[in-house]
Amino acid sequence: MAISRGQLVKELEPGLNALFGLEYKRYENQHAEIYATESSDRAFEEEVMLSGFANAQVKPEGSGVTFDNAQETYTARYTHETVALAFAITEEAIEDNLYDRLASRYTKALARSMANTKQVKAVNPLINGFGTFTSGDGVSLFNANHPTVAGVVSNTLAVASDLNETSLEQSLIDIAGMTDERGLKVAAKGMKMIIPSELQFTAERLMKSDQRVGTADNDINAIKSMGMVPQGYSVNNFLTDPDAFYLITDVPNGMKYFDRSSIKTNMEGDFDTGNVRYKARERYSFGVSDFRGIFASPGA
Repeated sequence: MAISRGQLVKELEPGLNALFGLEYKRYENQHAEIYATESSDRAFEEEVMLSGFANAQVKPEGSGVTFDNAQETYTARYTHETVALAFAITEEAIEDNLYDRLASRYTKALARSMANTKQVKAVNPLINGFGTFTSGDGVSLFNANHPTVAGVVSNTLAVASDLNETSLEQSLIDIAGMTDERGLKVAAKGMKMIIPSELQFTAERLMKSDQRVGTADNDINAIKSMGMVPQGYSVNNFLTDPDAFYLITDVPNGMKYFDRSSIKTNMEGDFDTGNVRYKARERYSFGVSDFRGIFASPGA
């Protein structure tokens, strides 16, 4: 449906001083705080988790060496989505000079819609990671029982907790205890905390106070003094759970964003109607390869 003169009746009136409603600021590229960006030239991408070897065995004198087998354990698949939006302006509106007055504003509004959609899609794995969004191993992204060759691995707190000193410290302890597919320690560290806007004040106090928060003791804030979570925290305004918090770890191949086709715009005239149409389009996908790349608590 094209934007017609009837929808823009005020634009035809003399003495119009200002247009508003299309010039809001926008939260942009917050996904970059969560995801590593990679390019793609296919309809989908697949990444395979490989198990290494177990601990080496003692070789008794004169006996043969123990052989071990590596194997593929699961495959993470990224299926790219096409995201697009368009608008059109009638030939009559163009004749009455409405296109020139509104073109830049509506193209900005189109860009804003495309950017907002990308951020909403980016937080979907986090918002639904305790339920419907699964990692390549077939269980929810945040799960205490990710299956491995050696047993199970957790990337969530054993007891769901709100963000506080105890829960953050326990999260960092649990991250340091993560193991690989064969049960070997992976020396993981929490690097950055991702939080909704509701937790930004709590995070600021927890990570930047010299002394422990909320106590009369003179104890130091160990999280700050030990340099834990060295990249600090990042507020994501698209997260919907006001209690959940997330920690990005230094485990490679964790959360990934694949750019299949960067945003492109196109404008053309329609012969039959005379309308001018403007379109924006891009293709991408968000997901996770190694679940150890992120740790989370849904809040109490």
